Amino acid sequence: MPVRVLFRVIPIALCTIASLAPPALAQSFSPAAIEMFHGLRQQPNDLARYVYLVKTMQELPVADRPLAMQMFASVENELGLYNEALRDFPLKSHVAADTAIPTATQWKAADAVDVIARQAADRRIVLVNEAHHDAHTRQLTLALLPRLRALGFDHFAAEALLDKDTSLMNRGYPTQASGSEYLREPSYGEIVRTALKLGFKVVSYDVDSRSTQERETGQARNLYRKVFAKNPDARLFVHAGYAHIDKAKGRLGNTVPMAMQLQQLAGIELLSIDQTQFREQIPSESDAYTELAKNFPSKDPFVLVDLTTGKPWSAHPDQYDINVLLPPAAGQRAVESGFTQPSTIVHDMVRNQSMLAHQVNTQRPEWLTLHDERFPYTVSTTLCRVTTPCVVDAHYIDEDEDAIAADRYAFMQGDTVSKLYLRPGRYRLRAWDVRGKTLSQQVITIRER
Repeated sequence: MPVRVLFRVIPIALCTIASLAPPALAQSFSPAAIEMFHGLRQQPNDLARYVYLVKTMQELPVADRPLAMQMFASVENELGLYNEALRDFPLKSHVAADTAIPTATQWKAADAVDVIARQAADRRIVLVNEAHHDAHTRQLTLALLPRLRALGFDHFAAEALLDKDTSLMNRGYPTQASGSEYLREPSYGEIVRTALKLGFKVVSYDVDSRSTQERETGQARNLYRKVFAKNPDARLFVHAGYAHIDKAKGRLGNTVPMAMQLQQLAGIELLSIDQTQFREQIPSESDAYTELAKNFPSKDPFVLVDLTTGKPWSAHPDQYDINVLLPPAAGQRAVESGFTQPSTIVHDMVRNQSMLAHQVNTQRPEWLTLHDERFPYTVSTTLCRVTTPCVVDAHYIDEDEDAIAADRYAFMQGDTVSKLYLRPGRYRLRAWDVRGKTLSQQVITIRER
């Protein structure tokens, strides 16, 4: 694996762990962890990366295992195993003991898209973050794209994109060569596809770097150079990971975040939206998130608005402007009622509990319907021709084979059934194995309900 690619992966992991956990977890990696990154990049596809990590992560030093679980959860996310990804990387944000949690006597829940659109009306830079292993955090950006475009936003920047895909704007959809592994998750692909259809100028901004600070600085400079240096009147929507969106030091220690530097370079006050500070855990735990979700029930991403001032809530207003909370995605059954895979032995390195039978629940989260814009289509392991593990991809009929799938699901054992969620239209279904070999193909049509 080229050194420059390796150093792109390592700062991503460092930023993730540093922004979510106490400072003790942000550390240098061992030679074994570096070797894991090398091996991971050599795998031919996402399913092969899944199998490689299952075999490799237990051999790592204990201090590096949370990193391996993060990588593993990201791969699960890319394979459509969304609830499993939440369970396997439960490392949550470090919330200060003196953080004031809103109560229903002073606050009310409001639709996040509506509130952000109002707040963005007189802004020129809006940033929304995601948790890389949780595709649910991509739902908000997908919903905001048409609203911000209607307000005059004309540039969209996605962290997962790379410079090398020079045909992206003309082609109109992302392929596996368009960006990092995170882009292979269907929701991320749909974000880029939608931005292009809406007429945004889509730009990449991530950098190869040898340190967290070098990466933050490089990202900020790329955004300024590609957008505001060329068009001082531009309006920019940025989709980023974790603490890149922060306007002040804090969640990355002494590192100056990308958004803080971009604000200084452009001389523009930006609107920063956080989705990662308060997040769902599987299995559910008693914490600030569960308290807020219980006190302010909602079916959609929501913010809390002060009943007196009308101002949206931020737990850390110096770092970001608004906290967005996502309703619980897993439902009552979560992953505890799923099928077991005796051949898969995984350890939950964060909670220190063994998961000797890695469970997969074929009931997928309801947010995949995207407010009934997408409809369920039943798929089963019959498509896999008795071969498991096996991935079933659904591709838009007018896109190439290497396009990011509209949806996908990975079957880890035989004789199981699940669903894909697809917009009305025609699709190519392709089932493939760990070597990438096609097991079956067919064309399907999804009709309006």
